[in-house]
Amino acid sequence: MKHCPAIEGITLRVHGESGIPEGSYEFWQTLFEAVTKAGRKVEIDMHAKGLDARMIDIAVNTGMPIKVSPKFWAEHLGLGYHQAAIREVEMPRKEDATESVFKLSNGARRFLRYGYGDLFQKDRKYDVLFRIWPGTQRTLLWGDPALAAGIGNSSHFCGAAGLDIFEPLFFKGREGSGLPGGRCSYLDENLNPKEGDWAKFRYTYRVWGRYLYNPGADRTETRKFLTDEFGGAAQHIETSLANASRILPLWTTAHLPSASNNTFWPELYTNMPIVEGSSPQPYGDTPEPKRFGTVSPLDPALFSTIRECAGDLLAGRASAKYSPLEVSAWMEGLATAADLALGRARGATKSPGSPQFRRVEEDVLIQSGLGHFFGHKLRSGVFFEVFLETKDRASLEAAILEYEKARAAWAAMSSRAAKVYGKDITFGSRPVEHGHWADRLLAIDKDLSQMKTLLPTAVASTQTTEAAKAVAAAKAPTVRSNFKTIHQAPATFSPGQVLPLSISITGSGNGGERVAVIMHYRHVNQAERWQQAAMTVDGGTTYKAAIDNTYTQSVYPLQYYFELRVGEEKASLYPGFNSELNNQPYFIIQAS
Repeated sequence: MKHCPAIEGITLRVHGESGIPEGSYEFWQTLFEAVTKAGRKVEIDMHAKGLDARMIDIAVNTGMPIKVSPKFWAEHLGLGYHQAAIREVEMPRKEDATESVFKLSNGARRFLRYGYGDLFQKDRKYDVLFRIWPGTQRTLLWGDPALAAGIGNSSHFCGAAGLDIFEPLFFKGREGSGLPGGRCSYLDENLNPKEGDWAKFRYTYRVWGRYLYNPGADRTETRKFLTDEFGGAAQHIETSLANASRILPLWTTAHLPSASNNTFWPELYTNMPIVEGSSPQPYGDTPEPKRFGTVSPLDPALFSTIRECAGDLLAGRASAKYSPLEVSAWMEGLATAADLALGRARGATKSPGSPQFRRVEEDVLIQSGLGHFFGHKLRSGVFFEVFLETKDRASLEAAILEYEKARAAWAAMSSRAAKVYGKDITFGSRPVEHGHWADRLLAIDKDLSQMKTLLPTAVASTQTTEAAKAVAAAKAPTVRSNFKTIHQAPATFSPGQVLPLSISITGSGNGGERVAVIMHYRHVNQAERWQQAAMTVDGGTTYKAAIDNTYTQSVYPLQYYFELRVGEEKASLYPGFNSELNNQPYFIIQAS
């Protein structure tokens, strides 16, 4: 470092992946002390995984600037906010508390593997820098100004210093993926940009750069590049690509079979079987039993699993969480909007056969195809979980029908993609890290075939059974209950003092029925679980509850949101998501 004075900082894995057993404090103290001998300020940036207070103190005591870098949305790209809760498999578990190299990150500090954990303590002596890992999207063109702006806002969550983003093609060339044929993996060499592979993603870089830097910038500011490239088709391409680019981050947020970018690649999805055991599945960090219906959302506080959704349908109970059926509707809505705008762009462009237009067109069609596939597969999964609970034939038939639609969407998408991309798109040597969309069809077919073999085991339905009602409810359009609310979040709270909160419900489609309101609250600490408090109403429209003084006596900020219910029939969340799915769906209050 003395010989390279331009080095301003170093990034270190201080967990077991470094090869150093976690808890080797004397080793790290020696290393950090060496940094101080460089003769200048050198920032020490430590990966958050496996980090504890003692390691932070060792770094802080060097007098160097310290950053801790947790993962934003695990090793993937999610929606424009920080997950309200981590998956249950990320919570500390006694059975994982071993003396292995990973004794902290698999033990008491497990909650820091894929999130910010307990880092946001008041008066911390380090900055927090988020990193968006490249698990979700690697090859396909991305460009969603709304999501980029949402993540730009979230990059300064609770005073964080910002975020780094892993660029497209980040893993290309690693782990045996440096094969002939070009980094963009095009079968048609005319699609390779003459300037180099980076040029395919010029619009992606512009979108990220503009809206991460200034989330409030006019959404049309990045359109100039598209206008220069595509003339009168620019706005249609912007709309098409924005809708297509939102599909995979939504999928990652709502349905995550693995937090690892080396295992789960939604862009080139390895099928998770709906029928358990129908085909192999590679996802180790997913709940038992390992099938599609049990997969956890990346944010289980706000999204429900497929199995939970089926249980709610059978009970005739509305869930305030966003259900797989709602996500399915969003998926297909985004895919349809992308397809329609792309059709308008074809009519408006003067050069539909140009490499620039085709690169956008083909990647949008792959992403919209994924949206249609995921939408139908989610519905199939819900129907199948109803069948598992009831053996109802109608629910199994509905599951088969939706899966056939999903299969058709995948087949059409992969058939076209086979004429554009080479047979082996490589980002690693394991089967889940390379291949082609056409390769994945076999596992889908096996799963669908296995589902059909269950028909003889099903029992006939009647119109009055719980299963029949559940199937009918699942087939109905998904409409979230709309409550008109007024809430002013306090500017700050005083630690050690009661924090009163109130919300007014000025009207809704509740037909005059009494609304029940539950306040969900928690310290901004993902190692903790959410608390609940029923809010009281004095006969008017204002509901009140308080967070007691023992809970506010904390080094953490507070976060909360509201669940609104009318009996078992209607439920919703406030503030919930906006139409662009890029806002923070809860409130944050800092201590005064």
